[in-house]
Amino acid sequence: MKNKSNQITIVYLLTALFAVIVFHKLSLRHATFANFRIYSFSKDIVFVILTGITYRYILSKNEHRNHSIFKRLKESNNEIKESNDKYDIVAKATSDTIWDWKIPEDKLFWNKGIKNIFGYDENQVGDSSAWWFGNIHPEDSIKMSIKLYSFIEQKTENWQDEYRFKCSDNSYKYVLDRGFLLKDENGKAIRMIGSLQDVTKQKEEELRLKLLETVILQTKDAIIITEAGFNNRKLPKIIYINPAFTVMTGYTSDDIIGKSPDILKAPNTPLEDIKKIINAINKREESLIETICFRKNKEEFWLHFSMIPIYNSENELSHWVSIQRDISEEKKQEKEKEQLIKELTQNNKDLKQFSYITSHNLRAPISNLTGLLNLIEDIKIDDPELREILEGFNKSTQQLNETINDLTKVMVIKDNTSIQKEAVTLKEVFKNIFNQLTFQINLYKPNLKLNFGEVSVLNVNKSYIESILLNLLTNSIKYRSEDRTLQITISAIQINNSVILTFKDNGIGIDLERNKDKIFGLYQRFHNYPDSKGLGLYLVKSQVEAMGGTIEIKSEVNKGTTFTLTFKN
Repeated sequence: MKNKSNQITIVYLLTALFAVIVFHKLSLRHATFANFRIYSFSKDIVFVILTGITYRYILSKNEHRNHSIFKRLKESNNEIKESNDKYDIVAKATSDTIWDWKIPEDKLFWNKGIKNIFGYDENQVGDSSAWWFGNIHPEDSIKMSIKLYSFIEQKTENWQDEYRFKCSDNSYKYVLDRGFLLKDENGKAIRMIGSLQDVTKQKEEELRLKLLETVILQTKDAIIITEAGFNNRKLPKIIYINPAFTVMTGYTSDDIIGKSPDILKAPNTPLEDIKKIINAINKREESLIETICFRKNKEEFWLHFSMIPIYNSENELSHWVSIQRDISEEKKQEKEKEQLIKELTQNNKDLKQFSYITSHNLRAPISNLTGLLNLIEDIKIDDPELREILEGFNKSTQQLNETINDLTKVMVIKDNTSIQKEAVTLKEVFKNIFNQLTFQINLYKPNLKLNFGEVSVLNVNKSYIESILLNLLTNSIKYRSEDRTLQITISAIQINNSVILTFKDNGIGIDLERNKDKIFGLYQRFHNYPDSKGLGLYLVKSQVEAMGGTIEIKSEVNKGTTFTLTFKN
């Protein structure tokens, strides 16, 4: 700067001296007083030198002042640059969005965090408070605005609030907004600087923890949390219990916190259960245990509980959580159920034995009665009243004999747990059935349709399947409609490993709305036919199920009946 002043001064002197010399030369040609000209020239030289010195002094002063100003400007620029650098570093370090609001002009400035956190590009960001408030969640906007403007009118300088702020993709993030208010000498708010911190994860975690806390407090299952390791050769110390634990055991937090779960042990708690608990703790593995415990009032109860190990972020075991339930009532019901099953099993055995004894003991007397009645038939009886009595007695004896035979069939089916199966040809089975029903078929001439498709062989018990189909075919003929020709359709299809056998007729049908639960019952009759005993469908269902199959019925009155039999093939 000093060299520049000297240069300017030298240029000035040289220019001024050149002008003086030129002027003096011109004046010598026209002037008449030579001495006066020389004197004037000397004065001009002196004047130029004096003005040069003065000009140099002024420049030097200005140089010094400019140097001071430049120095201060440089220092200010360095401070501003350093402040901006710190500002950017803080913004990056905190991942906050910094905002600067000039309140009188309603001008709002946002840093780059508005892009990094909320996804807004520079051209999407407004420069007024209207854009800010417009992106606050509608449920939070009014509340936040009232609190902010109320704060501005107060004397405090620090402000803080939580609300939801909209992102560029229209989703919302929870933010913690903290600001500092600047006022002028009259106490009027002129500027506010703050930062938005994304607290969505913390908020979600708070909500999750609150939900878990609600579940723990409201659940009817008892929950206890213990330390990780053993406590003086006892089970780990209890550090938390929920209200349900107090309800279940009678122990309050003051009674049990800091103590061992051993306090629940009853004198008759099985040693194996204690070993199982210790083993689970040693192995740090989850376990389910049922054992006998004591309540605070020394009342015995059954406890079912799980032991769940909890690990921290360093994968170190930190706690055990136990979810517990009083299963005394279930144990009582289980015991009663076992006793009931035992009694029913014994009763079933007794009934079977009674049935065998009854059928066996009755068979001999009935055979004797039948023989005697056959002998009486050869004797001529003139008394009509006696003859009628003997006929009635004969009929009752035959019915009793049939009933015993039916019961014997049922017992044989129910008692035979291992049914011998074989490959049976369906066409051969139906040929045998038709031979047995030749008279009825020729008499009523039903329209029979057989459609076995690709199913030619069925893996069943031959005598059972013949009995089943014979019963169904007999019923179709017996319960035919007198108003139309009897149509009987029998078909078989195979789906995967099952054969579905369908037996359909257009007979008088059954009212399923009234009799659905009785269809396959023993001695259930649905029509007033004199020779109907109500045993056929019961035997059919028993035989089907004995072979591992199922049977279903669809029927409408005066439209017909369809039986669907399913067998594993």
